[in-house]
Amino acid sequence: MSFRPAGSRLAVVRYAVVLVFALSSGALFAQEAKAPAAPPAEASAMDKPGDASAGAGKAAVCGACHGMDGNSTDAQYPKLAGQQASYIVHQLTSFKSGKRQNPIMLGMATPLSEQDMRDVAAYFSSKQSLPGVADQALVERGEQLYRQGDTAKGVPACMACHGIDGRGNPGAMYPQLTSQHAQYVEATLKSWHDGTTWGDEAHAQIMPAIAKKLDEKDIAAVASYIEGLHATGGASGASGAAAK
Repeated sequence: MSFRPAGSRLAVVRYAVVLVFALSSGALFAQEAKAPAAPPAEASAMDKPGDASAGAGKAAVCGACHGMDGNSTDAQYPKLAGQQASYIVHQLTSFKSGKRQNPIMLGMATPLSEQDMRDVAAYFSSKQSLPGVADQALVERGEQLYRQGDTAKGVPACMACHGIDGRGNPGAMYPQLTSQHAQYVEATLKSWHDGTTWGDEAHAQIMPAIAKKLDEKDIAAVASYIEGLHATGGASGASGAAAK
């Protein structure tokens, strides 16, 4: 079984706009790269933590797809608000190296230094992800997969890695999923199902192996549940999916 998302004229136009931003951004960073390097005895920019204030300006170009505060309004692009900074840096690094294939993000990530990536990541991680809504018809199956998995299919519970409220695990670099667009999650799972990987390290092989065990209905259900996933009663409270 193979899933192939259909293209759209809107996506093509948006890609063209973002590529223009990428080229402009590349020229800007190329000019900055001519500045004298810091003395080697001092801590380099790559060793410093991200600066959210500096990242606000650097992340402006990202807003075309991901939203100025990291809450994208176009569901084909993921929300970055509240995402773990280390995870964002890792993905940008993978885009830049070509380990994770995406022509748009390759153009966006190529001119970024590691410190630029850390700053952008710090900015988006400081923002709050806006809640989403799940499809009531899909909640039961989606909740089963997220909380319990499916032993018959050999599918582990999503919350084992991503947490009961979808906040993820920064130490293990399992990303935040809560309130993520169902369309983006579904497209990503289908891509993994069809053999796409985001790198050659062991960590990048986990989700493709799981996605191959999910059918189309399972993918739609868990993706919808994730969009409606939210925490109730604080960090230690229960969580569930807001349904429409």
